[in-house]
Amino acid sequence: MSVTSDGAAHAPRRSGRIGDGASFLLETLRARPATRRILSGVSVLLAVFAVGLLAYPMYTNLYQGRLQSKLAIQFKNDATKKAYVAGETAIGDPITKISIPAADLKPTVVVEGTGASALRAGAGHYPNTPLPGEEGNVAIAGHRTTYGKPFANLDRLKVGDEIFLETPVGKYTYKVTKDPFPVAANDFSVISQTPGHTLTLTTCHPKGSARQRLVVKAELVSPTANQPAPA
Repeated sequence: MSVTSDGAAHAPRRSGRIGDGASFLLETLRARPATRRILSGVSVLLAVFAVGLLAYPMYTNLYQGRLQSKLAIQFKNDATKKAYVAGETAIGDPITKISIPAADLKPTVVVEGTGASALRAGAGHYPNTPLPGEEGNVAIAGHRTTYGKPFANLDRLKVGDEIFLETPVGKYTYKVTKDPFPVAANDFSVISQTPGHTLTLTTCHPKGSARQRLVVKAELVSPTANQPAPA
């Protein structure tokens, strides 16, 4: 700070580099229309990209909602029951409904298969694993951030929380036996077959990333008890 002859204090003069740089940029834009067009195009692309990031989850949720409505009707068909009993359920066909009160998951239809097309329903049953209620390790995968995000809150589950599965031929209650835990994305050992009647749920971890999988383990405790009201 400097003091003039009249005794007034004045702040030191700021460098004009920032102002000079801004002036240079403005003059460049005035002199070069092509540069202005390029910058405008980039701005539009960035805006479209940002809107897309926001709109994509909404689109997938709407798609999953419509698909779930169709699957709920198909789930009640006699043909679905016959296929289930015969073990001839095709990829994308409904095989069970899952609900988890502790994770705020209302009854959601689970389809056969865990490929991209099947998982547009939100949750899919791993082929070559047992059906609900059967002996062995029943395995189901589900989305956590898109397509209805049925498994969004799996991380909230605690030991003793109930998981309900309803099939065309029966209802089954499982209880969580271990707090949710992450594994590597390519670790399929968690869905390998084990003695007893177990259930494994998998989803992406952390939310919005496929770097790992979040795993929930549960065990069959009753084929009928404590089932929630039908949706």
